[in-house]
Amino acid sequence: MMRLWRSALLRELLLLGPPGAAGGGGPGPGASPRRLPPPLAAFGASPPASRRGPGLPAARGLCTRSEGALEEPGKGAPPPPGEPPADSGHTNNHGGGKELAGGGGGGGENKMKQGLLPSLEDLLFYTIAEGQEKIPVHKFITALKSTGLRTSDPRLKECMDMLRLTLQTTSDGVMLDKDLFKKCVQSNIVLLTQAFRRKFVIPDFMSFTSHIDELYESAKKQSGGKVADYIPQLAKFSPDLWGVSLCTVDGQRHSVGDTKVPFCLQSCVKPLKYAIAVNDLGTEYVHRYVGKEPSGLRFNKLFLNEDDRPHNPMVNAGAIVITSLIKQGANNAEKFDYVMQFMNKMAGNEYVGFSNATFQSERESGDRNFAIGYYLKEKKCFPEGTDMVAILDFYFQLCSIEVTCESASVMAATLANGGFCPITGERVLSPEAVRNTLSLMHSCGMYDFSGQFAFHVGLPAKSGVAGGILLVVPNVMGLMCWSPPLDKMGNSVKGIHFCHDLVSLCNFHNYDNLRHFAKKLDPRREGGDQRHSFGPMDYENLQQELALKETVWKKVSPESNEDISRTVVYRMEGRGEQN
Repeated sequence: MMRLWRSALLRELLLLGPPGAAGGGGPGPGASPRRLPPPLAAFGASPPASRRGPGLPAARGLCTRSEGALEEPGKGAPPPPGEPPADSGHTNNHGGGKELAGGGGGGGENKMKQGLLPSLEDLLFYTIAEGQEKIPVHKFITALKSTGLRTSDPRLKECMDMLRLTLQTTSDGVMLDKDLFKKCVQSNIVLLTQAFRRKFVIPDFMSFTSHIDELYESAKKQSGGKVADYIPQLAKFSPDLWGVSLCTVDGQRHSVGDTKVPFCLQSCVKPLKYAIAVNDLGTEYVHRYVGKEPSGLRFNKLFLNEDDRPHNPMVNAGAIVITSLIKQGANNAEKFDYVMQFMNKMAGNEYVGFSNATFQSERESGDRNFAIGYYLKEKKCFPEGTDMVAILDFYFQLCSIEVTCESASVMAATLANGGFCPITGERVLSPEAVRNTLSLMHSCGMYDFSGQFAFHVGLPAKSGVAGGILLVVPNVMGLMCWSPPLDKMGNSVKGIHFCHDLVSLCNFHNYDNLRHFAKKLDPRREGGDQRHSFGPMDYENLQQELALKETVWKKVSPESNEDISRTVVYRMEGRGEQN
């Protein structure tokens, strides 16, 4: 049995493909996501009364050391034999360095008062081990997934690589003792500590995703709408396809439904290429050629504003002009590669592809867009020297870029995160480009339904005729909803229903947080408390906060089933709780 268990764990880790690959986590088409238990006794959680023993007050955290005392209040317990002291110059690559409060010299009095700090690696081990000397690998992986992080997260590559190596090379590969555990997590300890400390933007991620699943099922019951057929290739999609993926600004992921099926961005690419243009050329230059106002007309009308410019970048005329601004002077192949590089960065290197069949279909049925192109050329809307026919080819290519719900949710999260991709940490877009893009998505992103969507949902979004809705909750998360049947406005029937229900449940509307408003669910809070900004989360800040912020380590009675000859139990207690 142990051999089978180990083989299953090894297979899961070895099959972890690159982000966006088939083995990279998340449910397959039509599959229900596996529900995971809540995070294991996170650092801030109290152990249940049954585990505390009679008469013991609630604790902030419980940890067990077989080696001896960490420290009792007012004393500086010596380190265990053969083990270096906690302040022996331990360094790491996470903003670490000295582990003593205050660091440096002149801190003798402070050191005597507060004592030595356990390392973040120790704290994480004690939290997950729950008094045991070894941690099963599957327990660590399950606890990790319950925080919203995936084993395929590129930020956890070093940790996952070390786990794979451990499973392959140790005789007891399914169990991690403290030294092996620390070796596995040390390269990613700050991220892992934030995850288990519930310092991500959505602390109780399991509870939140259960609400998402309920909204998904409610929207799934919606019927009506028609799959777009004016582009023949789009008409081939099943009307029963329906998927929702989200990615928070901290890289927490959740998917439900048909989230791995590739589909074309179509008009959802318009805000993304506008963002690229502003990132490269600046707001002033871009808006010499295109306006900022909603048109009040169908997205493919041959109509310009009073200055003979397209009304905004979210209608076809404006999007064609924006396409002409990207990488001017390069040929279409170079331009396409350039945009694809941007898309890959926005998606955190998850799936971004190209449908040549859709491109050919668009070009063959693109009479209306050719008419718009010639009208723009007549009105001198393009930069001087522009080849209008080549630009239309490039425009059709960009509409035919493929994504999945999962990869597109990371793109939306990059916008929600101010231009930084949440799962790579890379700056992709300038703050100026993100602000402008979200502003136009809010006012012009949903075709002729933009005003109603802004009124009822109050969030930046962009829809496309393939059935996608790219939704951004600034500073929280990005979502992609996808279902091919469209309403008369050209928006996904199920996607619109989901967005309405999401904002009805959670206070994500731009104006939900005004004073004296009826309160909705706020996933950004835990236990009803206001979520605070914790400042820079480097190793030393986290270590001091967890171990020293109004807390002391105090010896408590061990559990009845523990070997008291080998185990000393400590808990972290607020100073106000002491007698």
